[in-house]
Amino acid sequence: MTTTNPFLLTLTLDSQAQSFFNELRRQHFPAERNFLDAHLMLFHNLPANESQVLTDIEEIATQTQSFTLLVSAIASIGNGVAYKTESPQLQAIHLKLQKQWQQWLIPQDKNKLWPHITIQNKVNPEMAKDLLAQLNIGFKPFDITAIGFDVWEYLGGPWKHQQHIKFI
Repeated sequence: MTTTNPFLLTLTLDSQAQSFFNELRRQHFPAERNFLDAHLMLFHNLPANESQVLTDIEEIATQTQSFTLLVSAIASIGNGVAYKTESPQLQAIHLKLQKQWQQWLIPQDKNKLWPHITIQNKVNPEMAKDLLAQLNIGFKPFDITAIGFDVWEYLGGPWKHQQHIKFI
């Protein structure tokens, strides 16, 4: 892969979860800003010219089996709504990669991971508050499955898929 644009790293979800969150995003994300499928972001800005980045991702994937995340709550993100997820295993993977990539990380990627899937953003706070209340009616935590990583090239708005790396 030859690009000078940064890479982004997301967690790949099982197809049922991906479809569920994509549909919510299609319904609630402003159409003119919705360039992407629903995603769980791990890193926002990785150097595409550092081969060690992909090597490290592939190595972790070969040591990781699919695992469960708890979708524990629906959260306000101010001008939108996201589904909060919890997984000690995901936190451990993220922390390991943070340590390995410390020299390349932007401040945002040095923070503790707050894993979530945004289904609405860039709306007025009242609209977000209304959706949060609506989605919370009858919400019960549920499990989804992480099955790998996806590497994306950032194109200044849209992303271009570069590689899918499955867990063992």
